[in-house]
Amino acid sequence: MDTPLAPAVPTAAPPPVAQLACTLLFVDDEPAILNALRRLFRPLGHRILLAESGEAALQLLAQEKVDLVLSDMRMPGMDGAQLLQAVCQGWPDVARLLLTGYADIGSIVAAVNQGEIQRYIAKPWDDQELLLAVREGLERARLREENRRLQALTQAHNAELERRVAARTAELSQVNDMLERAFAELRESFLLSVKVFAGLMELREAGQAGHAERVGQLARRLAAELGLSSAQQDDCYAAGLLHEVGKIGLPDALLRKPVSMMRGEELALYRRYPLLGEAALMPLTGLRGAARLVRAHQERIDGLGFPDGLGGADLPVAAQVVGLAAAFEGLQAGRLSERRHDEARARAVIHGTAGTHFAPAVVAAFERLASVAPAPATQELALPASELRPGMVMASDLLSPQGTLLLAAGFVFDAGVIATLRDLVAREGLGTIFRIRDTRAAAAPTVRTPTSLESTPCRSL
Repeated sequence: MDTPLAPAVPTAAPPPVAQLACTLLFVDDEPAILNALRRLFRPLGHRILLAESGEAALQLLAQEKVDLVLSDMRMPGMDGAQLLQAVCQGWPDVARLLLTGYADIGSIVAAVNQGEIQRYIAKPWDDQELLLAVREGLERARLREENRRLQALTQAHNAELERRVAARTAELSQVNDMLERAFAELRESFLLSVKVFAGLMELREAGQAGHAERVGQLARRLAAELGLSSAQQDDCYAAGLLHEVGKIGLPDALLRKPVSMMRGEELALYRRYPLLGEAALMPLTGLRGAARLVRAHQERIDGLGFPDGLGGADLPVAAQVVGLAAAFEGLQAGRLSERRHDEARARAVIHGTAGTHFAPAVVAAFERLASVAPAPATQELALPASELRPGMVMASDLLSPQGTLLLAAGFVFDAGVIATLRDLVAREGLGTIFRIRDTRAAAAPTVRTPTSLESTPCRSL
């Protein structure tokens, strides 16, 4: 018999707890040892396999599903360390325990390192210690299996979660795109409504068609030249369109009189129109920024403007932008003096207001715009109503003689609108020409290019 190691005195171990039946393989070259092990573990309900050599044990492992191998160390042929190393390589999930009855620490270390055994038990063994060791080995194997199962479940769950997140992200992206398109359409409709309203205001003033649109367009370009934000540019455009909304309540005679000829009560009444304009627009949330510019567009950088006498740093640049655009167009329309100014003369007058009416930087930006060479003409077709086709797009706004917006730039014709227009043109005997975007590859421009400070309205109904 092997000389046994002096095992540590085992502490009182709790009785084995109930566990699922497993298959245990005991390997020893002594039949008496195998029988003793079988008697010890049979009451626990486990399935017991016996092998008297390492080779026989490997054959059983190849044929049976085994949960734990308990092998003696010293056996003829393949010893316990070699057997457990082979088990570790071929069946890594099987729990591995070693029985040793001699004090060969080198062999034990080899078994631990090569066979990766969980524990070794010295002969003669203590039954409770051995039962506990086997139970722990089975529990570790079960925990490893459970851990793999949970990892696989987690991976599957994560994959499903990623799939759902990706699907939800795609759905939200689609919804976001739809909202952005809807917002763009709503904003376009809102600006179109503002343009229509501005055109309706001009119905009271013969010969002023398109004045508000020209002021708005110039204000937007000037705001961009000064580096104002997109939101401020939009506010400048809207304020330019609606800068005279407060004049809606003024008498017709006062509207036809140039500002230079107003005196006393007339001038005092006239100077209230920016306040009235702001009050009219403030209830509209989308126009509150523009409303503040409408109120301040007649202020001056030297503080001599109206209605609040703002000046210097207190006067917003955006308000000066709208005021300059209104002044430039008003000079050419004869609104500010008895004499109408041509474009060159109006530009000269604006140049002289630097430092008094407007900040020098604002006037300089205006002059840069005026000096820029005209952009290449937009390719357009000039078509009568009889040649309109569904899908054609308006290249520029179509105004009535009074300045009312009839069709906005970007409007897409359909069969119903075309039929209505043809009927109207034929019934009224109108020679209306529609400016249509030319989508032909080699189309030549058919309309004059406006200067950088000029807007050319379409022939109108």
